[in-house]
Amino acid sequence: MEKYTYEWVRSRRKTVVIQIREDGGVVVRTPYSVSRRQVEQFLEERQAWILKNRQTMKEAQNQKTVITEEMRKAGIQKAKEIFPERVEYYAQTMGISYGRITIREQKTRWGSCSSKGNLNFNWKMTLLPMELLDYVVVHELAHRREMNHSKAFWEIVEQVLPDYRERRKRLRELTAAL
Repeated sequence: MEKYTYEWVRSRRKTVVIQIREDGGVVVRTPYSVSRRQVEQFLEERQAWILKNRQTMKEAQNQKTVITEEMRKAGIQKAKEIFPERVEYYAQTMGISYGRITIREQKTRWGSCSSKGNLNFNWKMTLLPMELLDYVVVHELAHRREMNHSKAFWEIVEQVLPDYRERRKRLRELTAAL
């Protein structure tokens, strides 16, 4: 059985979660009340999942797209054109208002929506098929009605994109390559 080290992060969260970093590192996030023995047991119970996902991450790293400075500049320029257009289209379709649109380069997010209605999008989405970019736009606009991922939130997304589950799955598959 493969051995690995892990980072243990305690916080005010309510659940225990395992995260596999891009470099294959394992991070365990727990509430303060969880003991080391409980962490070790949790890791042991999920050993197969951890090893499978570390291997997947390793393979993804080998296939990762190398982004040049030219690609970055072109992607940001394209994002400045595409996002306002797609956001406006879906905002009208959904009857939703929004604030500012900002283009960013986050490491772990495709987009976000602030409580003030400002939308942030990762320029790297311009490297994805348009239907996945649209999924992220609709997802963030849905947060203007539901600032969570409740059943009501997903119903809003599904009204606009009945195939959102498939798009979401494809987005997750492609995420590792970028």
